[in-house]
Amino acid sequence: MSSTPRKKNFIVISQVFPPDAAAVGTYMLEAAAEMQSRGYQTKVYTANRGYEDPSIRYLPSEVIAGVRIKRLSFSSFGKKSILTRLIGTISFMTQVFFIVLCAGNTGGILFSTSPPLIGFVISIAAFIRRIPTAYWAMDLNPDQLIALKKIGPKSFIARMLEFVNRFILRRTSLIIALDRFMADRLRERKNLDHKIVVVPVWPQMQFITDKDHSTKNPFIEKYNLQGKFVVMYSGNHSPSNPINTLLQSTLAFKDDPRIIFAFVGGGLSKKDVEAHIAEHQRTNVLSIPYQPLSELKYSVSAATVYAVTLGDAMVGIVHPCKIYNIMGIARPMIYFGPSPSHISDILDDHDIGWQVRHGDVEQTITILRQMADMPAAELQSKGDHGRSLLDAHLSQEKLRTDFCNAIEKFLKLSHD
Repeated sequence: MSSTPRKKNFIVISQVFPPDAAAVGTYMLEAAAEMQSRGYQTKVYTANRGYEDPSIRYLPSEVIAGVRIKRLSFSSFGKKSILTRLIGTISFMTQVFFIVLCAGNTGGILFSTSPPLIGFVISIAAFIRRIPTAYWAMDLNPDQLIALKKIGPKSFIARMLEFVNRFILRRTSLIIALDRFMADRLRERKNLDHKIVVVPVWPQMQFITDKDHSTKNPFIEKYNLQGKFVVMYSGNHSPSNPINTLLQSTLAFKDDPRIIFAFVGGGLSKKDVEAHIAEHQRTNVLSIPYQPLSELKYSVSAATVYAVTLGDAMVGIVHPCKIYNIMGIARPMIYFGPSPSHISDILDDHDIGWQVRHGDVEQTITILRQMADMPAAELQSKGDHGRSLLDAHLSQEKLRTDFCNAIEKFLKLSHD
């Protein structure tokens, strides 16, 4: 048997990483920290600028939870234009390619979909160096671009992306899918049963406070949410997660002083919220930017009920990871999207919220009024059921342990 993996470096590649607030980076840190605690010398390569705001610069190197972090220059220039995003992505991928080629004493590499094609260059360099790789599938392309009608299914770009996708799936030693629908989509491309596992992402408990609305919550105070029934959508505002049904339903509550709608985060569809506010001169609809990681626990706990959305064509393509944090803070949810899906599976089996089809504004209004009129204890019971489900089957400790067990097994098998 060759030298044990514990004596070798374990490399994690992600263009986004804390203190940047993007969720994929936070999950990468938590996985890296767990592997470090298991005795693996873990090192992360990431970008040195903010994902949403490239004017934010991070330290070129530091250590977090024992994990060594190296931030690469000229590797991210923000998302304001396709050109700047492409330049940053190409620069990051080029640097990573040579890092993997030159990495010494490396037992394995973990990568995800940040940036989307990073697995291609890692797979090539790792093949040359005979380094095993693990692919954490956070979303799927060209599936997403095709579903959004950004490209045609038989277009050159689609065929190129599909070639890259199949190359990654063929070369990687371990594939981690986030739900059964995503795993099925991956299996359609290739027989992967020998190397695919399903592990949902876990709740980020460091952002979760107690379930009670605190009068000392600075987020509540800043946005005057005291005593309000707060319907919150938090996260990426994107075509993959349509918010239009919820946004249109807010018009029915323009004269109801009890209810506030808070859209927290950023993304391409953020402009729709701001246009809606301007057009209708709304005061009970708030557009709030992404919150710093240090403040996220306050915004997360400010909601009375959470909205979760999934595009009709997005089942198995993207994974609605925010539902775990919602359950973690014991809040009920209203889900906008198709069935069956990962979320509808949970809602069908557990009394933790409501389901609405996209476009059904009338039903949305009915449900929101029902929620607002419901006794607080009855509404809270749905949130409590969600927290109980999370603690029993979807806790951070359990899912992170399952994830790292899969990583550790793949590392050991690769070196036997």
